[in-house]
Amino acid sequence: MTVIQFNVGETVREGYLAVPPSGRGAGVLFLHAWWGLTDTFKHLCDKLAAEGFVTFAPDLHHGRVATTIPEATHLIETQDFPAVKATAEAAMHLLQGHAAVTSDKLKAIGFSMGAGYALVLDGSHPEAFDKIVLFYGGSEGDLSASKAQFQGHFGTNDEWEPLEYVEKMAAPHVELHLYPEVQHWFLEENQVGYYDVHAAELAWERTINFLKGRTN
Repeated sequence: MTVIQFNVGETVREGYLAVPPSGRGAGVLFLHAWWGLTDTFKHLCDKLAAEGFVTFAPDLHHGRVATTIPEATHLIETQDFPAVKATAEAAMHLLQGHAAVTSDKLKAIGFSMGAGYALVLDGSHPEAFDKIVLFYGGSEGDLSASKAQFQGHFGTNDEWEPLEYVEKMAAPHVELHLYPEVQHWFLEENQVGYYDVHAAELAWERTINFLKGRTN
C-alpha cells in the first residue's frame, strides 16, 4: 500500500496503490468523492486489495482535502474538469499496464463525484471496464449504451441523488440497491451523521460479491 506518482501530460500527479497479498489480481480503478483522497478512501482501497484486487485511487484534488461541505463545494467549484478527467484517464492507463494486474478489463468504483467520473471514463473508453460500482452518484447518467455491468448503491433519504432519477437507472445490466432511511455518504466512516454501519456493511458485501462475479 503506497503512494505513487504518475504523469498526466507534463504534470506529475499522485495516487494510492493497494496490491493484494498475492501480488497480483484484477484491476480496480477507485474514484473518490468530493472530499478528496482521504484516509477513509485509502482504507477502502486496502480492503479491496485484501479481497484480491489491485486497486489504484488517483488523487483528483491534487492533495487538497475537505472536511466540511462548504470546503468540498469550493473544491468542486474551482475544479478544472478537463484536467481532472485527464488525471482519471492517466490513472486508468497506468492500471491497465501495471504488471500486477491480471484482468483484461478493469473494474471501477466511484463515490458521489467519483461515480460521475467513472461514467465519463466509461463513455470515452467503452472497452475499458467490465464492471462499475456507483455509490450515491451518477444517477443522471445514461447507462443504456454501456457495455459494462453496473451495481448502484443509493439511500432513500439522499437529498443529492433523488429517487426519481435513481429508479430510472433500472435496466438488465444494472443491479440497483436502495437502502431505506439512509442518506448520502453512508459508506464513509468519517462522515458523522451520514455513515450507517448496517447499510455500509451490506453494501460492501454486495460490492465484493459483484466484483467477484458472485450472486448477491
